[in-house]
Amino acid sequence: MSRKSARPVIGEYSTSFSLATRLLDKRTRSDIANLYAMVRIADEIVDGTAAAAGLDNNAILDCLNTFEHDTFTAINTGFSPNPVLHAFGTTARRCNIDPAHITAFFTSMRRDVHETTHTKDTLEEYIYGSAEVIGLMCLAIFTANNPLDPAAHARATTGAKHLGAAFQKINFLRDLAEDSQELGRAYLPGASNTTEHTFSETNKRDIIADIDHDLNEAYATIGYLPYPCRVGVLTAYKLFEALTRAIDNTPAATLAHTRISVSNLHKTTLAAQAAIEARRLTPEKRPH
Repeated sequence: MSRKSARPVIGEYSTSFSLATRLLDKRTRSDIANLYAMVRIADEIVDGTAAAAGLDNNAILDCLNTFEHDTFTAINTGFSPNPVLHAFGTTARRCNIDPAHITAFFTSMRRDVHETTHTKDTLEEYIYGSAEVIGLMCLAIFTANNPLDPAAHARATTGAKHLGAAFQKINFLRDLAEDSQELGRAYLPGASNTTEHTFSETNKRDIIADIDHDLNEAYATIGYLPYPCRVGVLTAYKLFEALTRAIDNTPAATLAHTRISVSNLHKTTLAAQAAIEARRLTPEKRPH
C-alpha cells in the first residue's frame, strides 16, 4: 500500500521523469518513485501549497521540520503512519542512502522559505542540497544491487552531481515566470523576484553554457551504470538536453512569461533512442 501511495506522485508532477523511470527494472523503479514522492512533498510544502492554505512562514517551517523529523523516524524505525514516508524509509534503509544527503536536501528546502534572492555562493549551496544530493541518492538506489568498484563509483558520483545540477538549472529557466511572479524568488543572475523582466540574453547564454558543461560531464559517466539504470538515466538526460536546446532557441524575454516544454511525441522518440544508445554506451564516452 505504501509503495502504491508513493507511485502516482511522479506521474502527476513530471511526465519526463515518469517516462524515464518506466525503463528501469521494477525494484529500482519503485525505489526511485519512493524517493521522488518524499522530495516532491517537501518541495510542495515550501512552494506555495501551504501558504495557499493560510500558513505563514513560521508555520511552513514548522511543517517542513516535522516532515523532516518524520522522514528520519521512518528510516530509523522502519515504520511511519505516513505511507509515502514508510515507502521512502524502506528504500533508504535498503539502499543505504546517506543521511547527510537527506539533511542537505531539507536545508535547501528551508532556504526557499526565507531567501528570495541568491548570491553565487548561496546558489551553489542551494543547488547542492536541492539537486546534487538527489542525484547521489539516485546513485545509491542504482548501485544497491550492482555495486561499482571504488574508482567507477567516484566517477559516477561526480556525474550524478553534475546531472542533478543540470536538471535544477534547466528548471530554473523553465520556471522563471512562476518563480518570480508567483513565488517571489530569483535564483539566477539577472533574474528578478518581481514582475519586472530583467533576465537578458547574456544571462541566458551564461546559464546555458553552464548547463551544457554539467550535461557533458554527466554523460561521460552514465556508462558506468548497469544497463537498466543506464537506459533510464540516459532517457532523462536526453529529455532535459532537448529541453535545454528548446530554451536556448527561445528569447530571454519570452522565458519571463512562458514555460517551455518538449512534446510527448519527441519524448517518446528520445526514450527509444536512449534504449538503443545505452547498449553501446561506455564509460567516459562524450556526447556527439
